[in-house]
Amino acid sequence: MRSPILAIDIGSTKICAVIAEIESDGNIKITGAGTSKAQGLKKGSITNIELASKSIKAALGDAKRVAGSDIKRAIVSISGAYTKSLNSSGIVNIPNKEISVKEINRVMYTSLYNANIPNEYEVLHTLPFNFTVDDQDYIEDPLGMNASRLEVETHIITTQKSNLNNLKKAVRAAGVEVDNVILNGYASAIAVLNEDEKELGVAVIDMGGSTCNIVIHSGNSIRYNDFLGVGSNHITNDLSMALHTPLNVANNVKMQYGSLRAPSDDLIELPIIGDEETTHEVSLGVVHNVVYARVEETLMIIAQSLEKSGLKDAIGAGIVLTGGFSKMDGIRDLAVAIFDNMPVRIAKPTELDGLFDTLRDPAYSTVIGLAKYAAGSFSSYEIDVNKNMRYQNEMPSEPEPELSNLASGFESINIKNTPPSQPKEKTVEEKNTTAGLVVEEDKSKQAGFWSKFWNWATQLF
Repeated sequence: MRSPILAIDIGSTKICAVIAEIESDGNIKITGAGTSKAQGLKKGSITNIELASKSIKAALGDAKRVAGSDIKRAIVSISGAYTKSLNSSGIVNIPNKEISVKEINRVMYTSLYNANIPNEYEVLHTLPFNFTVDDQDYIEDPLGMNASRLEVETHIITTQKSNLNNLKKAVRAAGVEVDNVILNGYASAIAVLNEDEKELGVAVIDMGGSTCNIVIHSGNSIRYNDFLGVGSNHITNDLSMALHTPLNVANNVKMQYGSLRAPSDDLIELPIIGDEETTHEVSLGVVHNVVYARVEETLMIIAQSLEKSGLKDAIGAGIVLTGGFSKMDGIRDLAVAIFDNMPVRIAKPTELDGLFDTLRDPAYSTVIGLAKYAAGSFSSYEIDVNKNMRYQNEMPSEPEPELSNLASGFESINIKNTPPSQPKEKTVEEKNTTAGLVVEEDKSKQAGFWSKFWNWATQLF
Protein backbone atom coordinates (compact mmCIF):
# COMPACT_ATOMS: atom_id res chain seq x y z
CA MET A 1 0.00 0.00 0.00
CA ARG A 2 1.32 3.43 -0.92
CA SER A 3 0.74 6.54 1.16
CA PRO A 4 0.96 9.92 -0.68
CA ILE A 5 2.67 12.89 0.95
CA LEU A 6 3.06 16.55 0.06
CA ALA A 7 6.09 18.51 1.29
CA ILE A 8 6.33 22.29 0.91
CA ASP A 9 9.56 24.18 1.57
CA ILE A 10 8.75 27.86 2.09
CA GLY A 11 12.15 29.48 1.59
CA SER A 12 13.32 33.06 1.41
CA THR A 13 13.77 33.10 -2.38
CA LYS A 14 11.75 30.12 -3.65
CA ILE A 15 8.80 27.90 -2.78
CA CYS A 16 9.29 24.22 -3.58
CA ALA A 17 6.55 21.58 -3.44
CA VAL A 18 7.25 17.85 -3.75
CA ILE A 19 4.70 15.05 -4.00
CA ALA A 20 5.90 11.56 -3.10
CA GLU A 21 4.61 8.14 -2.22
CA ILE A 22 5.72 6.17 0.84
CA GLU A 23 5.77 2.49 -0.03
CA SER A 24 5.03 -0.28 2.44
CA ASP A 25 8.74 -0.91 3.01
CA GLY A 26 9.30 2.77 3.94
CA ASN A 27 10.98 3.77 0.67
CA ILE A 28 10.09 7.14 -0.83
CA LYS A 29 9.31 7.63 -4.50
CA ILE A 30 9.10 11.19 -5.84
CA THR A 31 6.17 11.59 -8.25
CA GLY A 32 5.94 15.34 -8.73
CA ALA A 33 7.70 18.62 -7.99
CA GLY A 34 7.17 22.32 -8.61
CA THR A 35 8.95 25.55 -7.73
CA SER A 36 8.01 29.22 -7.82
CA LYS A 37 9.63 32.51 -6.87
CA ALA A 38 8.93 33.42 -3.25
CA GLN A 39 6.75 36.50 -2.85
CA GLY A 40 5.33 37.95 0.32
CA LEU A 41 8.29 36.66 2.36
CA LYS A 42 11.25 38.38 3.94
CA LYS A 43 14.07 36.43 5.54
CA GLY A 44 11.94 33.30 5.49
CA SER A 45 8.93 34.80 7.29
CA ILE A 46 5.53 35.72 5.88
CA THR A 47 5.12 39.47 5.27
CA ASN A 48 2.14 39.32 2.88
CA ILE A 49 -0.22 36.35 3.22
CA GLU A 50 -1.94 36.91 -0.13
CA LEU A 51 1.29 37.08 -2.15
CA ALA A 52 2.80 34.15 -0.25
CA SER A 53 -0.28 31.99 -0.87
CA LYS A 54 -0.10 32.76 -4.61
CA SER A 55 3.53 31.61 -4.69
CA ILE A 56 2.65 28.44 -2.79
CA LYS A 57 -0.30 27.79 -5.09
CA ALA A 58 1.92 28.17 -8.18
CA ALA A 59 4.45 25.62 -6.89
CA LEU A 60 1.63 23.27 -5.84
CA GLY A 61 -0.01 23.50 -9.26
CA ASP A 62 3.18 22.44 -11.03
CA ALA A 63 3.77 19.54 -8.63
CA LYS A 64 0.18 18.28 -8.93
CA ARG A 65 0.27 18.39 -12.74
CA VAL A 66 3.47 16.35 -12.84
CA ALA A 67 2.27 13.83 -10.23
CA GLY A 68 -1.26 13.61 -11.59
CA SER A 69 -2.69 13.67 -8.07
CA ASP A 70 -4.43 16.12 -5.80
CA ILE A 71 -3.30 16.11 -2.16
CA LYS A 72 -4.94 18.40 0.37
CA ARG A 73 -2.63 17.98 3.38
CA ALA A 74 1.03 18.94 3.60
CA ILE A 75 4.11 18.91 5.78
CA VAL A 76 5.62 22.40 5.71
CA SER A 77 8.99 23.95 6.63
CA ILE A 78 9.36 27.03 8.82
CA SER A 79 12.31 29.39 8.97
CA GLY A 80 14.55 29.67 12.00
CA ALA A 81 13.65 33.38 12.20
CA TYR A 82 11.73 34.27 15.37
CA THR A 83 12.60 30.94 16.99
CA LYS A 84 13.93 30.47 20.49
CA SER A 85 15.39 27.33 21.99
CA LEU A 86 15.85 26.09 25.52
CA ASN A 87 16.84 22.91 27.31
CA SER A 88 14.63 21.20 29.87
CA SER A 89 14.53 17.96 31.83
CA GLY A 90 12.05 15.48 33.24
CA ILE A 91 12.03 12.56 35.68
CA VAL A 92 9.48 9.76 36.14
CA ASN A 93 9.30 6.57 38.16
CA ILE A 94 8.83 3.22 36.40
CA PRO A 95 6.10 1.29 38.29
CA ASN A 96 6.51 -1.93 36.30
CA LYS A 97 10.33 -1.72 36.35
CA GLU A 98 10.46 -1.95 32.56
CA ILE A 99 10.58 1.06 30.26
CA SER A 100 7.93 1.07 27.54
CA VAL A 101 6.91 3.71 25.01
CA LYS A 102 4.37 4.88 27.58
CA GLU A 103 7.13 5.72 30.12
CA ILE A 104 9.17 7.51 27.45
CA ASN A 105 6.00 9.38 26.54
CA ARG A 106 5.49 10.41 30.15
CA VAL A 107 9.05 11.62 30.72
CA MET A 108 9.06 13.58 27.45
CA TYR A 109 5.85 15.40 28.38
CA THR A 110 7.22 16.03 31.87
CA SER A 111 10.26 17.81 30.41
CA LEU A 112 7.97 19.84 28.15
CA TYR A 113 5.76 20.71 31.12
CA ASN A 114 8.78 21.81 33.15
CA ALA A 115 10.00 24.21 30.46
CA ASN A 116 9.41 27.93 30.88
CA ILE A 117 7.82 28.77 27.55
CA PRO A 118 6.49 32.32 27.06
CA ASN A 119 2.81 32.77 26.21
CA GLU A 120 3.52 34.17 22.76
CA TYR A 121 5.60 31.15 21.71
CA GLU A 122 4.52 27.76 20.37
CA VAL A 123 6.58 24.57 20.63
CA LEU A 124 7.82 23.22 17.28
CA HIS A 125 9.94 20.30 18.45
CA THR A 126 10.77 18.65 21.76
CA LEU A 127 13.86 16.54 21.08
CA PRO A 128 15.62 14.32 23.67
CA PHE A 129 19.41 14.38 23.60
CA ASN A 130 20.17 12.47 26.81
CA PHE A 131 18.27 9.64 28.50
CA THR A 132 19.37 8.57 31.99
CA VAL A 133 18.28 5.21 33.41
CA ASP A 134 18.90 4.83 37.16
CA ASP A 135 21.85 7.30 37.09
CA GLN A 136 23.36 5.71 33.98
CA ASP A 137 23.36 8.56 31.48
CA TYR A 138 23.71 8.87 27.69
CA ILE A 139 21.50 5.88 27.03
CA GLU A 140 20.95 5.69 23.28
CA ASP A 141 17.46 4.15 23.53
CA PRO A 142 15.92 3.24 26.92
CA LEU A 143 13.06 1.23 25.42
CA GLY A 144 12.76 -2.22 27.03
CA MET A 145 15.34 -1.56 29.77
CA ASN A 146 14.76 -2.54 33.39
CA ALA A 147 14.77 0.51 35.65
CA SER A 148 13.09 2.21 38.58
CA ARG A 149 13.61 5.76 37.32
CA LEU A 150 13.90 7.41 33.90
CA GLU A 151 15.27 10.89 33.25
CA VAL A 152 15.55 12.88 30.05
CA GLU A 153 17.17 16.11 28.88
CA THR A 154 15.45 17.73 25.91
CA HIS A 155 16.14 20.51 23.43
CA ILE A 156 12.91 22.44 22.87
CA ILE A 157 12.55 24.62 19.76
CA THR A 158 9.80 27.26 19.85
CA THR A 159 8.58 29.93 17.44
CA GLN A 160 6.34 32.96 17.79
CA LYS A 161 2.68 31.97 17.57
CA SER A 162 1.98 34.83 15.16
CA ASN A 163 4.75 33.63 12.83
CA LEU A 164 3.43 30.06 12.89
CA ASN A 165 -0.21 31.13 12.40
CA ASN A 166 0.66 33.39 9.45
CA LEU A 167 2.50 30.48 7.81
CA LYS A 168 -0.52 28.20 8.26
CA LYS A 169 -2.88 30.88 6.91
CA ALA A 170 -0.78 31.32 3.76
CA VAL A 171 -0.75 27.55 3.13
CA ARG A 172 -4.50 27.20 3.78
CA ALA A 173 -5.18 30.11 1.41
CA ALA A 174 -3.43 28.03 -1.26
CA GLY A 175 -5.99 25.26 -0.71
CA VAL A 176 -3.95 22.92 1.49
CA GLU A 177 -4.25 22.01 5.17
CA VAL A 178 -1.09 21.87 7.30
CA ASP A 179 -0.42 18.43 8.78
CA ASN A 180 2.92 19.23 10.41
CA VAL A 181 5.47 22.05 10.61
CA ILE A 182 9.21 21.30 10.68
CA LEU A 183 12.15 23.64 11.31
CA ASN A 184 13.94 23.97 7.97
CA GLY A 185 17.40 23.40 9.47
CA TYR A 186 16.14 20.17 11.06
CA ALA A 187 14.71 19.03 7.71
CA SER A 188 17.97 19.83 5.90
CA ALA A 189 19.92 17.80 8.47
CA ILE A 190 17.62 14.82 7.83
CA ALA A 191 18.26 15.11 4.08
CA VAL A 192 22.07 15.36 4.09
CA LEU A 193 23.52 13.63 7.17
CA ASN A 194 24.71 10.04 7.44
CA GLU A 195 24.74 7.96 10.62
CA ASP A 196 28.47 8.43 11.28
CA GLU A 197 28.15 12.20 11.20
CA LYS A 198 25.21 12.11 13.60
CA GLU A 199 27.12 9.89 15.99
CA LEU A 200 30.33 11.95 15.92
CA GLY A 201 28.53 15.29 16.08
CA VAL A 202 28.14 17.67 13.16
CA ALA A 203 27.04 21.22 12.36
CA VAL A 204 24.66 21.59 9.40
CA ILE A 205 24.56 25.05 7.87
CA ASP A 206 21.76 25.62 5.37
CA MET A 207 22.81 28.69 3.39
CA GLY A 208 19.92 30.16 1.44
CA GLY A 209 19.05 33.29 -0.48
CA SER A 210 18.32 35.55 2.51
CA THR A 211 19.03 33.36 5.53
CA CYS A 212 21.45 30.87 7.03
CA ASN A 213 20.09 28.24 9.43
CA ILE A 214 22.51 26.49 11.77
CA VAL A 215 21.84 23.15 13.47
CA ILE A 216 24.23 21.12 15.62
CA HIS A 217 23.36 17.42 15.67
CA SER A 218 25.11 15.32 18.28
CA GLY A 219 24.31 11.73 19.21
CA ASN A 220 20.57 11.18 19.34
CA SER A 221 19.30 14.57 18.33
CA ILE A 222 19.67 18.30 17.73
CA ARG A 223 21.49 20.08 20.54
CA TYR A 224 21.56 23.63 19.19
CA ASN A 225 20.01 25.76 16.46
CA ASP A 226 20.55 29.34 15.34
CA PHE A 227 19.48 31.72 12.60
CA LEU A 228 21.38 34.32 10.58
CA GLY A 229 19.51 36.81 8.39
CA VAL A 230 22.19 36.88 5.68
CA GLY A 231 22.28 34.95 2.43
CA SER A 232 23.40 35.03 -1.20
CA ASN A 233 20.97 37.86 -2.03
CA HIS A 234 23.16 40.14 0.07
CA ILE A 235 25.99 39.51 -2.38
CA THR A 236 23.67 40.66 -5.18
CA ASN A 237 22.86 43.84 -3.25
CA ASP A 238 26.56 44.49 -2.57
CA LEU A 239 27.45 44.03 -6.22
CA SER A 240 24.62 46.31 -7.32
CA MET A 241 25.85 49.12 -5.08
CA ALA A 242 29.56 48.60 -5.75
CA LEU A 243 29.18 48.32 -9.52
CA HIS A 244 26.34 50.87 -9.86
CA THR A 245 24.29 48.39 -11.87
CA PRO A 246 20.67 47.11 -11.61
CA LEU A 247 19.90 44.20 -9.26
CA ASN A 248 19.04 41.75 -12.03
CA VAL A 249 22.35 42.48 -13.77
CA ALA A 250 24.22 42.18 -10.47
CA ASN A 251 22.59 38.79 -9.88
CA ASN A 252 23.70 37.59 -13.32
CA VAL A 253 27.24 38.79 -12.57
CA LYS A 254 27.17 36.85 -9.28
CA MET A 255 25.98 33.68 -10.99
CA GLN A 256 28.42 33.91 -13.89
CA TYR A 257 31.55 35.41 -12.35
CA GLY A 258 31.09 34.99 -8.60
CA SER A 259 34.04 33.03 -7.26
CA LEU A 260 36.26 32.98 -4.19
CA ARG A 261 39.30 31.76 -6.07
CA ALA A 262 42.12 33.88 -7.56
CA PRO A 263 40.55 36.84 -9.40
CA SER A 264 40.96 37.71 -13.05
CA ASP A 265 41.87 41.15 -14.38
CA ASP A 266 39.45 40.86 -17.30
CA LEU A 267 36.93 43.65 -17.85
CA ILE A 268 33.19 43.30 -18.37
CA GLU A 269 30.68 45.89 -19.53
CA LEU A 270 27.67 46.56 -17.33
CA PRO A 271 24.71 48.94 -17.63
CA ILE A 272 24.53 51.83 -15.18
CA ILE A 273 21.66 51.85 -12.70
CA GLY A 274 19.09 54.47 -13.67
CA ASP A 275 20.48 54.73 -17.22
CA GLU A 276 20.63 51.21 -18.59
CA GLU A 277 21.41 52.39 -22.12
CA THR A 278 24.80 53.59 -20.88
CA THR A 279 27.45 51.03 -19.96
CA HIS A 280 30.75 51.14 -18.13
CA GLU A 281 33.65 48.71 -17.73
CA VAL A 282 34.25 46.87 -14.49
CA SER A 283 37.20 44.67 -13.52
CA LEU A 284 36.44 41.12 -12.41
CA GLY A 285 38.91 41.79 -9.61
CA VAL A 286 36.38 44.24 -8.13
CA VAL A 287 33.64 41.60 -8.43
CA HIS A 288 35.86 39.08 -6.63
CA ASN A 289 36.63 41.50 -3.79
CA VAL A 290 32.95 42.30 -3.20
CA VAL A 291 31.92 38.63 -3.23
CA TYR A 292 34.84 37.54 -1.06
CA ALA A 293 34.19 40.21 1.58
CA ARG A 294 30.52 39.26 1.97
CA VAL A 295 31.10 35.47 2.06
CA GLU A 296 33.97 35.86 4.52
CA GLU A 297 31.82 38.01 6.81
CA THR A 298 28.96 35.49 6.65
CA LEU A 299 31.20 32.54 7.51
CA MET A 300 32.83 34.45 10.36
CA ILE A 301 29.42 35.19 11.91
CA ILE A 302 28.54 31.50 11.59
CA ALA A 303 31.85 30.61 13.29
CA GLN A 304 30.93 32.94 16.16
CA SER A 305 27.56 31.18 16.49
CA LEU A 306 29.31 27.82 16.73
CA GLU A 307 31.58 29.20 19.47
CA LYS A 308 28.54 30.59 21.30
CA SER A 309 26.86 27.18 21.24
CA GLY A 310 29.48 25.74 23.61
CA LEU A 311 29.33 22.52 21.56
CA LYS A 312 32.24 23.14 19.19
CA ASP A 313 34.23 20.34 20.82
CA ALA A 314 31.31 17.96 20.16
CA ILE A 315 31.45 18.50 16.39
CA GLY A 316 33.72 15.58 15.58
CA ALA A 317 32.51 15.19 12.00
CA GLY A 318 32.98 18.88 11.24
CA ILE A 319 30.77 21.15 9.14
CA VAL A 320 28.24 20.28 6.44
CA LEU A 321 27.25 23.13 4.10
CA THR A 322 24.05 22.89 2.06
CA GLY A 323 21.55 25.24 0.46
CA GLY A 324 21.88 27.30 -2.73
CA PHE A 325 24.52 29.65 -1.25
CA SER A 326 26.84 26.68 -0.63
CA LYS A 327 27.32 26.27 -4.41
CA MET A 328 29.54 29.39 -4.51
CA ASP A 329 32.82 28.45 -6.21
CA GLY A 330 35.61 28.11 -3.62
CA ILE A 331 33.40 28.38 -0.52
CA ARG A 332 34.62 25.08 0.93
CA ASP A 333 38.28 26.15 1.01
CA LEU A 334 37.39 29.48 2.62
CA ALA A 335 35.17 27.72 5.18
CA VAL A 336 37.99 25.34 6.14
CA ALA A 337 40.25 28.34 6.82
CA ILE A 338 37.65 30.22 8.86
CA PHE A 339 36.45 27.17 10.85
CA ASP A 340 39.98 26.42 12.13
CA ASN A 341 40.69 23.57 9.67
CA MET A 342 37.63 21.57 10.68
CA PRO A 343 36.40 19.08 8.06
CA VAL A 344 33.94 20.76 5.67
CA ARG A 345 31.84 19.18 2.95
CA ILE A 346 29.22 20.49 0.53
CA ALA A 347 26.13 18.28 0.77
CA LYS A 348 23.38 17.40 -1.67
CA PRO A 349 20.19 15.61 -0.60
CA THR A 350 20.42 11.83 -0.29
CA GLU A 351 19.24 9.88 -3.32
CA LEU A 352 15.56 8.85 -3.52
CA ASP A 353 13.59 6.84 -6.08
CA GLY A 354 12.30 9.05 -8.86
CA LEU A 355 14.35 12.05 -7.74
CA PHE A 356 14.32 14.66 -10.50
CA ASP A 357 17.66 16.03 -11.69
CA THR A 358 16.70 19.52 -10.56
CA LEU A 359 16.19 18.21 -7.02
CA ARG A 360 19.71 16.75 -6.89
CA ASP A 361 20.97 20.11 -5.71
CA PRO A 362 21.91 21.56 -2.30
CA ALA A 363 19.15 24.17 -2.75
CA TYR A 364 16.53 21.42 -2.36
CA SER A 365 17.83 19.76 0.80
CA THR A 366 15.02 21.09 2.98
CA VAL A 367 12.12 19.83 0.85
CA ILE A 368 13.71 16.38 0.51
CA GLY A 369 14.23 16.36 4.29
CA LEU A 370 10.52 17.12 4.76
CA ALA A 371 9.60 14.13 2.61
CA LYS A 372 11.96 11.89 4.56
CA TYR A 373 10.54 13.17 7.85
CA ALA A 374 7.05 12.22 6.69
CA ALA A 375 8.39 8.72 5.96
CA GLY A 376 9.76 8.35 9.51
CA SER A 377 13.35 9.62 9.23
CA PHE A 378 13.28 11.79 12.34
CA SER A 379 14.88 11.61 15.79
CA SER A 380 14.29 8.41 17.77
CA TYR A 381 11.65 10.19 19.86
CA GLU A 382 10.10 13.62 19.68
CA ILE A 383 7.01 15.66 20.42
CA ASP A 384 5.96 17.57 17.32
CA VAL A 385 4.11 20.86 16.83
CA ASN A 386 0.74 19.05 17.20
CA LYS A 387 1.78 17.79 20.67
CA ASN A 388 1.95 14.27 19.27
CA MET A 389 4.61 11.86 20.47
CA ARG A 390 6.52 10.41 17.52
CA TYR A 391 9.02 7.58 17.50
CA GLN A 392 10.94 5.59 14.92
CA ASN A 393 8.98 3.40 12.51
CA GLU A 394 5.66 4.61 13.87
CA MET A 395 3.13 7.05 12.51
CA PRO A 396 2.12 9.97 14.78
CA SER A 397 0.15 8.78 17.77
CA GLU A 398 -2.35 10.78 19.70
CA PRO A 399 -0.93 11.92 23.05
CA GLU A 400 -2.47 10.61 26.24
CA PRO A 401 -5.26 13.01 27.29
CA GLU A 402 -3.67 13.79 30.65
CA LEU A 403 -0.30 14.58 29.07
CA SER A 404 -1.73 16.49 26.11
CA ASN A 405 -3.72 18.75 28.41
CA LEU A 406 -0.63 19.47 30.45
CA ALA A 407 1.47 20.25 27.40
CA SER A 408 -1.06 22.71 25.98
CA GLY A 409 -2.76 24.07 29.06
CA PHE A 410 0.08 25.02 31.36
CA GLU A 411 2.64 26.53 28.99
CA SER A 412 2.23 29.94 30.61
CA ILE A 413 2.99 28.70 34.13
CA ASN A 414 6.60 29.20 35.16
CA ILE A 415 8.01 26.03 36.67
CA LYS A 416 11.66 25.85 37.65
CA ASN A 417 13.48 22.82 36.31
CA THR A 418 14.97 20.34 38.74
CA PRO A 419 18.39 19.29 37.41
CA PRO A 420 18.52 15.58 36.67
CA SER A 421 21.85 15.37 38.51
CA GLN A 422 20.07 15.99 41.84
CA PRO A 423 17.16 13.52 41.86
CA LYS A 424 15.42 13.30 45.21
CA GLU A 425 12.74 10.71 45.69
CA LYS A 426 10.31 13.28 47.02
CA THR A 427 10.96 15.64 44.12
CA VAL A 428 10.30 12.86 41.62
CA GLU A 429 6.96 11.99 43.20
CA GLU A 430 5.98 15.65 43.45
CA LYS A 431 6.79 16.19 39.78
CA ASN A 432 4.84 13.15 38.72
CA THR A 433 1.86 14.06 40.86
CA THR A 434 1.87 17.71 39.78
CA ALA A 435 2.18 16.81 36.11
CA GLY A 436 -0.76 14.47 36.33
CA LEU A 437 1.40 11.49 35.50
CA VAL A 438 0.63 9.43 38.62
CA VAL A 439 -3.15 9.23 38.53
CA GLU A 440 -5.19 6.58 40.24
CA GLU A 441 -8.03 5.06 38.28
CA ASP A 442 -11.16 7.15 38.71
CA LYS A 443 -14.09 5.41 40.35
CA SER A 444 -16.45 7.61 38.40
CA LYS A 445 -16.36 10.44 35.87
CA GLN A 446 -17.28 12.94 38.57
CA ALA A 447 -14.42 11.85 40.81
CA GLY A 448 -12.03 12.10 37.86
CA PHE A 449 -13.18 15.64 37.11
CA TRP A 450 -12.69 16.87 40.70
CA SER A 451 -9.30 15.09 40.90
CA LYS A 452 -8.05 16.91 37.80
CA PHE A 453 -9.52 20.19 39.02
CA TRP A 454 -7.76 19.83 42.41
CA ASN A 455 -4.39 19.11 40.71
CA TRP A 456 -4.84 22.13 38.48
CA ALA A 457 -5.82 24.43 41.36
CA THR A 458 -2.92 23.18 43.51
CA GLN A 459 -0.42 23.91 40.72
CA LEU A 460 -1.91 27.30 39.89
CA PHE A 461 -2.02 28.64 43.42
